[in-house]
Amino acid sequence: MPTNQSLTNILDKAYETKPLKEIIEASPAALQGVSEKDAEALKQAFGIKTIKDLADNKFIRWAQALVTLAAQEK
Repeated sequence: MPTNQSLTNILDKAYETKPLKEIIEASPAALQGVSEKDAEALKQAFGIKTIKDLADNKFIRWAQALVTLAAQEK
């Protein structure tokens, strides 16, 4: 597991010491910069209820793939 220090810039304080298996099942609001309102909007728009759902979201994966491919274009 990453050290607590490495998670301090990623997670809200309440989640910094929790196991990663628990963190990925938490609301996206556990991520720094994502409010409860933002998390609710993600849930309403895309059915995202957890950090794992966010990471597995096809639209996010597609966007990441496009950015990676664009970086390889000449």
